[in-house]
Amino acid sequence: MKTRYFIFGTAICSMMGLGLTSCDNNKFLDVPEYNIVPAQTMFDGDENAKMALTGVYDMMVPDGDEATNTGDWGFKPNLFTGSHPTMDTQATGWDKDWCNYNWNANSGELNQGWQHAYIGISRANDFLVGLKNAENVSAGLKSVMEGEARALRSFFYHWLATTFGRVPMLDEGETYINTPVKKRAENFEVLWDFIIKDLETAIPLLDWAPRDNTGGYATKGMALAYLGDCYMWKAYRCPDKAADCYAKAAAAFKQILDSKTYELNRSFTTLWDVNGVWDKEAIWEEVLDQGTDWGTWDGSLYVARMFIKYYAACPENGGWGSLYLSWDWYSSFEKGDKRRDGSACTGEIHNIGDYTADDGSSLKSDYCYGYNPYTKEHVGRTDGTTMCNNFHFYNGEYAPSIWSMKFWRNARPGWSGDQWAPAQIYWKRLPNVMLDYAECLFRLNGDNDATAWGLIDELRNRAFGNLEVGYGEALTAKYLPGVNTTLGFYNDHLDAYPIPFNDKKVDVTPAKDYYTALKAKKGFESPVWKVAVNEERRKEFNCEWSLRPDMQKSGYMEDHIKHNYPYTTPVTDLANFPWTIRKFEFTENKLDMPIPSDELSRNPECDQNDAY
Repeated sequence: MKTRYFIFGTAICSMMGLGLTSCDNNKFLDVPEYNIVPAQTMFDGDENAKMALTGVYDMMVPDGDEATNTGDWGFKPNLFTGSHPTMDTQATGWDKDWCNYNWNANSGELNQGWQHAYIGISRANDFLVGLKNAENVSAGLKSVMEGEARALRSFFYHWLATTFGRVPMLDEGETYINTPVKKRAENFEVLWDFIIKDLETAIPLLDWAPRDNTGGYATKGMALAYLGDCYMWKAYRCPDKAADCYAKAAAAFKQILDSKTYELNRSFTTLWDVNGVWDKEAIWEEVLDQGTDWGTWDGSLYVARMFIKYYAACPENGGWGSLYLSWDWYSSFEKGDKRRDGSACTGEIHNIGDYTADDGSSLKSDYCYGYNPYTKEHVGRTDGTTMCNNFHFYNGEYAPSIWSMKFWRNARPGWSGDQWAPAQIYWKRLPNVMLDYAECLFRLNGDNDATAWGLIDELRNRAFGNLEVGYGEALTAKYLPGVNTTLGFYNDHLDAYPIPFNDKKVDVTPAKDYYTALKAKKGFESPVWKVAVNEERRKEFNCEWSLRPDMQKSGYMEDHIKHNYPYTTPVTDLANFPWTIRKFEFTENKLDMPIPSDELSRNPECDQNDAY
């Protein structure tokens, strides 16, 4: 008889390993590497079964193995498919096609993401078969781990379905290896019902707290957040089912909010700090940190786990070019909204005074203008030859002189020597649930739903720093040591938190009033509630991979592209002109990415999406 084998990955990097966090869950996954062993051995007792499930969790992080060709999962392709189509994030070099709607079926990142997700699904399918037949695993653990495996499988299917549309659905016993030929799901109802069934099965098997109180294991909250999201996607894809789907989505989100398991960080600016890992706002996140296993340019592990700072930093500071942020996005913030400074730093623009934000305020930051306060770096060269004094930085092509401090935060890029750059990638945090719930309530109850507007106002209150008031010392005590831990790698430190915490409350314009005025000013065609929900998503989730999917399922992408990035005539002096030049006509069905050509050649039963 043939013997099936599981191959188990290295210790899961979803957790921090250096004790750089003071969150409540300070017990993290730290699983040693295992050799290849017979499949049945992996279910010979509770501890072996836990090891088996590690092989599924391992696909939450970048692969780093050139042989599997699955790339830098967690940043690429997720940035390209989850953010660049909004145009709020941009790029240069071979990455620039992703913000010009010029991607195609031969784009390597699509194939890498496709393969990575299906490896995760295949491992989950193998695990579920083995667990079902296991006789030596305790009933309680068996139940919880089934919930986790189904939640993980749904996570990978969710990414595939929100990226490519209909995809082949492999069930227990089917893997990418033993089922290489299979048709895509017959229709969107079949596809989303498959994922929804997994989540609805998982939810009663999971608890609000992660197994063994270890941050990074799937929980009831994670499964409910994705369940609500899936029902919203089903409503978008199957309009005749929309009312029922939005009601079920709202029920899932309400259960999360009513549980009081999660709460907003008092300061938005702290969310990407190393001492903010698995804060109570986090529902599902990926944390990349090799700890003391610092790498050089010679190792694939280093490239996979730690390359994000190079993608995200200014090239004159040692960055690469995959991630820039648009001035159109930067101008969307009202004066005093701390999400802008918490998300980005700019170059020192010589004619910045010639332009203003949408509300008429200055585009010049008090803390992040020509300076990254978290790494204590001047943006660009200081010898007078820098390109960072222009609105658009030239790096082969023009790109905005704005860089993300969500990722260029915990390290100074360098091209040699030891490297260390811990990073957090949020897949779901509490504001995702709040804004999704608000959208469901508006769709079910109309434009004036008070609870929905209240949720948006709650996020805006945090955004303007009002939750920081009276907590400055406590916030500094918690988060500044983590900032200094990473600065200490360069023999440097800060005496105060990089962006000061508010010491007095400010008045915040109610969301309904502000977005009513903005809709009139910019000419949005969507109802005010849809403008409010999605413009808040732009401010909260820039460089988070939910942005394009959330705006797409809301039906806002066309309105957004048309009015936030109007079709314009190219200017001759782009360096000194802040706004993005859009040269393409928006086509919504292009948002369903092309099925990778490599998959089509291997799987003749799989057909291509209509736009390609």
